[in-house]
Amino acid sequence: MPQRGVVNAVILLIFASALLHAPVVSLAQPVPPDLSPVVAASPPPPAPPKVDSGDTAWMLTSSALVLLMTAPGLALFYAGLVRRKNALGTIMHSFITLALISVQWALIGYSLAFGPDIGGTIGSLAWVGLHGVGLEPNPEYAATIPHQAFMVFQMMFAAITPALITGAIAERMKFSAFLLFTLLWATLIYDPLAHWVWGVGGWLRTIGALDFAGGTAVHISSGVSALAAALVVGRRRGYPVEPMPPHNLTMTVTGAALLWFGWFGFNAGSATAANKLATNAFVVTHLATAAAALAWMFVEWGARGKPTVLGAASGVVAGLVAITPASGYVGPMAAIAIGAGGGILCFSACMLKARLGYDDSLDVVGVHGVGGTWGALATGLFASKAINPDAADGLFFGNPHQFVVQVIAVLACMLLAFVGTVVLLKLIDALVGLRISDEEEQIGLDLSQHEENAYGF
Repeated sequence: MPQRGVVNAVILLIFASALLHAPVVSLAQPVPPDLSPVVAASPPPPAPPKVDSGDTAWMLTSSALVLLMTAPGLALFYAGLVRRKNALGTIMHSFITLALISVQWALIGYSLAFGPDIGGTIGSLAWVGLHGVGLEPNPEYAATIPHQAFMVFQMMFAAITPALITGAIAERMKFSAFLLFTLLWATLIYDPLAHWVWGVGGWLRTIGALDFAGGTAVHISSGVSALAAALVVGRRRGYPVEPMPPHNLTMTVTGAALLWFGWFGFNAGSATAANKLATNAFVVTHLATAAAALAWMFVEWGARGKPTVLGAASGVVAGLVAITPASGYVGPMAAIAIGAGGGILCFSACMLKARLGYDDSLDVVGVHGVGGTWGALATGLFASKAINPDAADGLFFGNPHQFVVQVIAVLACMLLAFVGTVVLLKLIDALVGLRISDEEEQIGLDLSQHEENAYGF
């Protein structure tokens, strides 16, 4: 019996051990496998725009280059073309415009031109006093540079545009009237035009008008406004009977060379980055300018029997103007054609001035008005998506619609600029008068308006 008890105990221990090591069987209902579709994880939010040091350096350099175009470039170019008694007064027009419009741009101009859109016609006042225009990028305009860098680059465009108009009324406008006109014209004409063409929501931008660096907003507007100003202000005393030759062509050629240099910032800077498009704009700007200088020189040589230094300098400016709207959309060979066409057309327009009888003192209409119009229309002919995939092909690349859009943009800018300028000048004439007196004109702007002489002899 004791042995049987031991055996039973051993068997019980073995059975208990087997139970302890056996797998546990659950009596609950089995859980079915999860057959629902797998939901992909949400992508991470896009990284905020980041300032690129190379792009920023290029845009600040371009801003300085465009500043140089106004003073000293345009100031010297125009000053050399007037008579000696008006040299300082003419320099003052460009010089003080740079100061006046810089402040206007920071206070209200930038907001009107590039601020949040109102009906496709003007920017809102959201950015008045540069409120909200800080050091972070604004992806709508330039995603890799501080917003203020874009703002100051566009400031230089706003400054040079009214300064261009002064060549049409040189030697005869009151300085007080000039200041008032410049301020009102920039606010009521340039700023809306800039919004139409470049502002997000602007109606010309929305319909697809192409203007890379200012053919419409800068050159057509200033050229057409110059025509209106020449007609409203009237001729200079003694024009066209009295000879009025340039007093210092060396100064004028120096100014033209500075304009050529600074224009690389004007056009290549409009890429808003140091990239392939900026390189293209740089190359075509130079080629078009060279072609225009040669074209003007040879046409003048044939027409007058002699090539002149003034003609070559004028051809340089004509080429710069003509290529400006197209510089981000055309290649080198098209640029040469645009430049040569600009040189020929602008020379012809300047010769026509004498027959028409208006006194555009320094040929702003013939160079900027005609050159800007040709450039804007030529953009509709030569533009190619092979150069700029974000743009459109022109007529010569199978897209006639683009040429039609360019015509609409040209006519719209002409209409606002001409009518607006006439109204502003009539208003200013009623308020303070436009012209200096005959006696003051005889003395010259330098003494009558500033009590100074350009030369000490």
